[in-house]
Amino acid sequence: MIRQTPKGYQNPVGTGKYTGLLLISPFIIGFFVFTLYPYISSFIYGLTDYSTFKPPEFTGFDNYRTMLESSDFRNACMVTLKYMAVLVPLKLVVSLLTAMLLNLEIKGIGVFRTIFYIPSILGANLSIVIMWQYLFTADGLVNQLLGMVGCDPVSWYGQPGNSMAIIVLLRLWEFGSTMIIFLNALREIPKDYYDAAKADGCGKFSAFFKITLPLLKNTIFVNLVLQIISAVQEFNAPYMLTDGGPMKSTYTLGMLIYDEMFGYGNIGYANALSWVMFTALAVIIAVMYAVSRRLREDS
Repeated sequence: MIRQTPKGYQNPVGTGKYTGLLLISPFIIGFFVFTLYPYISSFIYGLTDYSTFKPPEFTGFDNYRTMLESSDFRNACMVTLKYMAVLVPLKLVVSLLTAMLLNLEIKGIGVFRTIFYIPSILGANLSIVIMWQYLFTADGLVNQLLGMVGCDPVSWYGQPGNSMAIIVLLRLWEFGSTMIIFLNALREIPKDYYDAAKADGCGKFSAFFKITLPLLKNTIFVNLVLQIISAVQEFNAPYMLTDGGPMKSTYTLGMLIYDEMFGYGNIGYANALSWVMFTALAVIIAVMYAVSRRLREDS
């Protein structure tokens, strides 16, 4: 029970007007030390010529000018955009359709929900990558199945399009988190809406476009933002599956940053690349929020 006093207040954790500030001080310290300081230092390092064996030397925007002239940077941006353009829509569609199936009230549906979520828990760890690599090798399970139906084996790691498809399939397989968000949103839609639509002669297909999708627009937007952020930052899957090959056809912006930082020791250039990625994401998301707000106002 709180007892008000003329000069302050008293509660179980202490007295005085600075008690609240003291309680949140660990978060404040952590924010300044582990978030704000790294951001500021990264931006400053991006303006320097800084390598493993060379102290920082301020060079202004030379790193950004070097970026514009770099074929590796342009290629990494194109690969990342292609990857995002293919994966994000596929993942949203598959997640939504699966969530609709798992929203059915049938016996044992909880077991199926758990099974479909397991891949997201496993992620692209080493054991999963080894399994995935075996599936798509020349004599792997996928080519064996293709041979059983009379098809020629596919060079999954030798062709640029096929290599990208392997990575997309791996990330598409991990749709559990997106599916759960959709499932929670679907369960919030009142069943009365569908009952009323059915009474008016509205079929399931029509109800999906006139009831389900409009009521899921905010959830779709949230999942879209999350998946774009994840796709632009992609690193693990191409690094462990294809190492950016063949011919750098799966060489993402995340891999370029990693190589510049830890492969070549170009710390300043790597930080500049990181800020380009951060700025591009911020601009994309800001535009999406502006468009979404305008659409809500128009509707």
